[in-house]
Amino acid sequence: MAANEKPVNASAGKEKMAWVERLAAVMERVVPDAITTSILLLIILVAMSLGIGTSLADTMNAYYDGLWNLLAFTMQMTLILVLSLILGSTPFFKRTIIRLSQLPRTVPQVVAGSVLTSAVIAYMNWGLSIALAPLVAIHFCRNAEAKGLKIDFLFLMGALAGAGAVWQFGLSGSAPLLMATPGHFLEETTGIMPLSTTIWAPATIILVISFLIVVTIAGIVLMPKNVRPISEFQDAHASVAEEVEEEIPPHERTFAMRMENSPLVIVPLVLMLFAWLYTHFFVKELSLDINSMNTIVLTAGLILHRNIARFTRALREAVGLAWPIVLLYHLYAGVAGLIQFTPVGEHIVSMFDPIMTPYTFPVLIVVISAVVSFFIPTSGGQWLIQGFVTVQAAESVGHSAQRGLLALSVGDHMGNLLTPFWAVVGASIARVDFRLMFGYRLIFAAIWFVMGTLAFTFLPC
Repeated sequence: MAANEKPVNASAGKEKMAWVERLAAVMERVVPDAITTSILLLIILVAMSLGIGTSLADTMNAYYDGLWNLLAFTMQMTLILVLSLILGSTPFFKRTIIRLSQLPRTVPQVVAGSVLTSAVIAYMNWGLSIALAPLVAIHFCRNAEAKGLKIDFLFLMGALAGAGAVWQFGLSGSAPLLMATPGHFLEETTGIMPLSTTIWAPATIILVISFLIVVTIAGIVLMPKNVRPISEFQDAHASVAEEVEEEIPPHERTFAMRMENSPLVIVPLVLMLFAWLYTHFFVKELSLDINSMNTIVLTAGLILHRNIARFTRALREAVGLAWPIVLLYHLYAGVAGLIQFTPVGEHIVSMFDPIMTPYTFPVLIVVISAVVSFFIPTSGGQWLIQGFVTVQAAESVGHSAQRGLLALSVGDHMGNLLTPFWAVVGASIARVDFRLMFGYRLIFAAIWFVMGTLAFTFLPC
């Protein structure tokens, strides 16, 4: 009997694993790219706006009001990604990731090591996470394959995208940083929200730690049996090849070339940036925000690249990789305008009023925020639009505004994992088609949704 049972159990295990690969294959065939998705959303929201009685002229004006509404913000987001890519391409970060990727000796160690590495980076800075997570996946997979360990490159990309969710409650969390800043747009309603009540609240800390443990376990248990190693993706494999700098003999260098390769040239700029940071934090006593974060990353990039020549080479490469967000933010901003400047947003929220209770509040905020993040692919921008309504809803059911903000952050990243927008960015850095690993992102989006909802329903914050 025991001999007969073994093949059955093995077969059941294989069938259990198959759904992961089937999900990825289905998503690869049906998910459109980010621009096509924005057009589909445009059609749906225009139909909703007209359906609830908004005139065609008002609907069109709402779209136009949103279309170019994020010009300054788009440049800030583009700089976050470009400067993070530049910083991530420095020898310091490259060598650190390479050394860490050489440590694992087993498949579980590869998964755990890459998840922890990506999570630490994400906690520090979301832009750095987007820039470096694909490189973490590539290096860990390259070393794993060299040791004969079976790691699916696409699945690991999906797992690391999931692990990156912790940025929402990290040092670059847009909405918590905004609410901790004096003079924010809801100060009269909520007052200043200390970070100890948001990103360092007990519920948040428990969620971050437990989520990373579950992501690691899921990454080990659900790893596809028919792995697609990194060697199958030559563009990704080649993207981390060591660059060989052409050494020009000193006597052949022009004056301009000597200037560009001299570490001394960057000193005045670095000193000026340090002075700006000192004034921002210690003279004006302002908190960390997008501009100060970009200044920190720019300064670090200049110092670690050591001269203008290396910095410029990294800049050219980074700008090419950041292409998805240059236009996509505006297309999604136009769609967001249909929510913000027509009754559509209020109509969507009002649909949940009859079932809004203290226990349903967190899950409803997560779901609503996930839907809204389809149209507004930025946590800070989403909070600007949803913040007042979320705070009112929290007060109506007896919850703190902080609980509403944290639940919204869960929904925001769930939406990030469910839409092609950020998947395209990460895939372009890894030089693969985002559709190939999009299905795997859904698995970790589901884990994030369940754990985040439970945390902000029952845990103290």
